[in-house]
Amino acid sequence: MDWAADRSRPAGAGAALRASAHGAAPQQYLEQPPAPPAAPPAPEPLPTAQDFLQGRHRSIDHGPATWGWRGKLRRATFGLVKPKMGPKERAHREARAAVQRSFSGPRTIVFANPKGGAAKTTSVLAAGFTFGTVRGGGVVAWDNNETRGTLGIRGEQANHQNTTRELLDDLERFSDVYESRIGDLGAFVRSQGDAHFDVLASDERADVTGTIKARDFSAVHRLLERFYHLILVDTGNNLRAENWLAAAETADLIVVTCTVREDTGYSGLWMLDALADAGYQDLFNRTVTVLADPSPNVDAQLAKDLVEVYGKRTRGVFRIPYDPALVAGSVLHYDQLSEETRSAWLQACAEMSRAL
Repeated sequence: MDWAADRSRPAGAGAALRASAHGAAPQQYLEQPPAPPAAPPAPEPLPTAQDFLQGRHRSIDHGPATWGWRGKLRRATFGLVKPKMGPKERAHREARAAVQRSFSGPRTIVFANPKGGAAKTTSVLAAGFTFGTVRGGGVVAWDNNETRGTLGIRGEQANHQNTTRELLDDLERFSDVYESRIGDLGAFVRSQGDAHFDVLASDERADVTGTIKARDFSAVHRLLERFYHLILVDTGNNLRAENWLAAAETADLIVVTCTVREDTGYSGLWMLDALADAGYQDLFNRTVTVLADPSPNVDAQLAKDLVEVYGKRTRGVFRIPYDPALVAGSVLHYDQLSEETRSAWLQACAEMSRAL
C-alpha cells in the first residue's frame, strides 16, 4: 500500500470505504456533520474606577497657552480667546509631568565617563537641581569618588565639613530603622537650598588614607535608599575601582556624560564597550547620553558624529548648550543658568525619569 497516498485521504475515509464494502450506505461518507454553533463572543471587561481616572487624565487638555503670542492674545482678550499651547510649551509641560512621575521605589542614576573633564559633576548638580525643583525634593547627589571628588566643592556649602568618610565612621547610629530619622543625615549632607536636593560629598581631608570599597558603597547606598526617592551618583574615573563597579551594579540607569570633544566622546563609548563585554544587559534602554558644549563654538561635524553614534548606543542623546555658569569651576549657582540650559536639562531629566 502506498502510505503516502493513503495519508492524503480525508480523515475517516478508510473506515467509510470499508463500511461501504459491507453494505453500508455510501451516502454516510458523503454527508458532513452539521457545524457546531459559534461560541458567543467573550464579554468586554467592565471598566474600573482606575480605568475611568486614567482615561480622563489622558484626555484632558493642558489648558490654554501662556507662552508667546498665544499667551499674549489670551491675556489681551482677558481670556475670551484661549489659543491652545504651542509645541514648545506643550513639550515643556509634558517633560515636567515625566520628571514628576511616581516610582515604585527608590531609584539610582549613575553618571559616568572614565575621562576627567567629561562634565560628570556639573551634570549631577544640574540634574539634582532639575529633579529637586520639579519633583519638590527627595533627591540626593552623592560623590562616589574612591578618594577625593569635587561635588562638595561645586555645591552649596553647609555649616559642617562632613563627608561620606564621616558618615561611614558614624553609620552605626542609623542601624535602628525605627529610631533613625532623615533629619539625622543633616549632619552629613549639604542642603542646596531652593534647589531642593542634598549633596553628600566625598572625602575632603588631606590626612585621610585609604579608598572607598564596594562594601562601603553598599552600606551608604542602603541608607540613602531609606530616605530619598532618587539617588544621583557622581563617579570617579577608575572603572576598576570597587566602588565604581558597585555603583554600576546598583544603577537603574547610567547617564553617559561627555563634551563635544573627541577624547571624552571616545572614552564614553569605550566605557559602554567595557560594560557590554562585562555582561551588562540591555545597555541601550538603561543608558542616556548627555552631550555638553564646552565652549561657545564647537566642532559642528564632531557634534553631529557624536549624536549619531551615541544615538545608536543609548536610548537618548541630549545636547546641553554652553553655559558660563556650568564651566566656571566654582560653586554652581542655579539662578545663573540660562533658560536654554534649564530647558535642555528638563528634557534630559524627563527621559531619565521615563527610563526608570
